[in-house]
Amino acid sequence: MRGARLLRLLMIAAAATACMGLAGAAQALPAVSGTVEPAQTAEAVRISLVLALLALIPAMILCMTPFVRIVIALSMIRHAFGMPETPPSPVLVSLALFLTVFAMGPTFTTVNAEALQPFLDGRLTVQEAGERGAEPLKAFMLRQVNDENIKTVYEIARRPLPDSAAQVGLPELTTAFMLHELSTAFRIGFVILLPFLLIDLVVSGILLALGMMMVPPTSISLPIKVLMFVLIDGWSLILQGVVGGFR
Repeated sequence: MRGARLLRLLMIAAAATACMGLAGAAQALPAVSGTVEPAQTAEAVRISLVLALLALIPAMILCMTPFVRIVIALSMIRHAFGMPETPPSPVLVSLALFLTVFAMGPTFTTVNAEALQPFLDGRLTVQEAGERGAEPLKAFMLRQVNDENIKTVYEIARRPLPDSAAQVGLPELTTAFMLHELSTAFRIGFVILLPFLLIDLVVSGILLALGMMMVPPTSISLPIKVLMFVLIDGWSLILQGVVGGFR
């Protein structure tokens, strides 16, 4: 009984202390808020907006950069070899991120100079920084997409086509760009898969002619494909071809 009574007294004392602390904080709040300067408030708002925009970076990388094309092309190499786990996915994603930075370097530099730095310096509002930052990205995506992609997107949205490319909305342009990147990535994948498929067919035909039907063709074709890929420096050729299409 004494323990229960002591516990209740401690709980009551803790509650009273908490209430006194809240009351003191409430009394001190007007004095603190009154000392905040407008410049400090604006700086805090800008920092908060920048932190919020950082959460959108993964979506922007997927939707408005060549990351999708590059990572799909690199993944096709694994399937062409018949090794779905080699190279590991983190390696391919990291390589695709660095190649995306290389391909988007001029665009990122323009966005930083015309939108991000003026916004951080307080010379632009949020709306003005967003409009200026979207223009280089739109220019980059417009260089990649074709009229058929934009037409398809507007048909899906059931909206009339704009009179000029400058009037294409950012959501429609982003969707058209992703559609174009997927189509291009699969065309690149076909070019990558075709020579490896020919090696598999040749090895299978030779094994069948020799009567070695119990030998898995992949056990012989895999070293041949790896050797051929190394001899022609396949990684450099594919990376130069994928990234070179954006210059």
